[in-house]
Amino acid sequence: MATILCSIMELSILLPGMLLAYIPMKQHLRFHFIKLITIITLFIFSLCLTGGLISYFLNIKTLWILFPSIIICGFIYLYTLHISYWKSVSVFLAICAVFSCLGNIAKAMDILLCPTNNTPYLCLKATLFYILICWIFVGIVWYPSTHGIRNLLEDIAFAKTWYFFWILPITFIGLNVFMTPASSYFTYTDNMIQKYIIIIFILLILLFFFYAMFYFMATNLNKNEHLWQENQFLFMQQAQYDNLCAAIAETKSARHDMRHHFNTLQNLANRKEWEALTHYLCEAQMSIPNTELNLCENTAVDGIASHYAILCKKTNTPFSIKLDLPKTLPVPEIDLCLVLSNLLENALESSLHTSCTRRQIYVQAHLHSNNVILLTVENTYDGTINEKDGIFQSSKHFGIGIGTQSIRHIAEKNGGYCRFTYNNGVFCANIMLRGK
Repeated sequence: MATILCSIMELSILLPGMLLAYIPMKQHLRFHFIKLITIITLFIFSLCLTGGLISYFLNIKTLWILFPSIIICGFIYLYTLHISYWKSVSVFLAICAVFSCLGNIAKAMDILLCPTNNTPYLCLKATLFYILICWIFVGIVWYPSTHGIRNLLEDIAFAKTWYFFWILPITFIGLNVFMTPASSYFTYTDNMIQKYIIIIFILLILLFFFYAMFYFMATNLNKNEHLWQENQFLFMQQAQYDNLCAAIAETKSARHDMRHHFNTLQNLANRKEWEALTHYLCEAQMSIPNTELNLCENTAVDGIASHYAILCKKTNTPFSIKLDLPKTLPVPEIDLCLVLSNLLENALESSLHTSCTRRQIYVQAHLHSNNVILLTVENTYDGTINEKDGIFQSSKHFGIGIGTQSIRHIAEKNGGYCRFTYNNGVFCANIMLRGK
């Protein structure tokens, strides 16, 4: 009975592994967290029971049952998440790499505690030790997973970094599988058990070292990206200021010419040269500068809107905008600016690839109640839009569209939402930003 229990319990490490994989993904679940964990727990229990019985009666290593079980759990994990495969698989592989190191530590404990164990699975003491260190590890990394790793996943500034992260855990998983001794007898020759344990701990330390390097590298990339975004906002505001100064200078010049215009008009009227008077009035009207640059009361938003309004004018893109926003916003100013700039950049980029007769950008934003901002951006487009599971693929590079992912994260982090629709050549983004 104890041997059957050992084989079942050894497979039960799937449960802390899956729990740890879901911890940083709480904001990206397709289903309710408690309901999902309950179903996953029941499924893993039945999987362990079935796999343990197969291992016992067929007398095969639990490792050969564990591998396909992990693959099944991996597919379930991907199905239950609403996030890019690069990130979800990276997290799953990272946990598998750590647990493979812990598995070899448990194997070493099995050799030390039960030297006569000839079964294809760990003895009872080693199995309990294995389960214990797995749950201890879950407790140790719980806080980093709910804070640092979650922020890492939600931020998209370093999306390309995830494309290369798979190499690290796959390498360590392969090394741990290669390191697993075929028999306990081998480890007792020439003090191999000591060397075996030392190598395992070195691998585990190296793994955590590389994970820490990846985390700090990604964090620094985030900081640099945010600094770049802030610099872009400052650039847009500076551009608006320069345009305003130019408009003021043009207005002053026109004011000096106004008296001359009046004198000329008076002379033409006195001579009753009505045709010449009409012609002069048309020319004078065209020379009057347009100083209506203020699109809304908030300076930062106005700067971004004015910047893209000028770009649209230069590219002959019809631009209709209505911003009814106060000077003080209920949401973080940088959040709204980031959302608006990403939407307008995407809209302008799409319009430049659209036939001139169909180009159109429409923007509307207003304050709803006291702490909610509703933003709508519509633009025409030609061609096709690549979307998979609600995630838009970038037309500029391989992988997801970073702009839309950033908008989704900003909108949802404080209880807001975003909705992207496209039909009949019109792409529409509806965003709700909620203040705290």
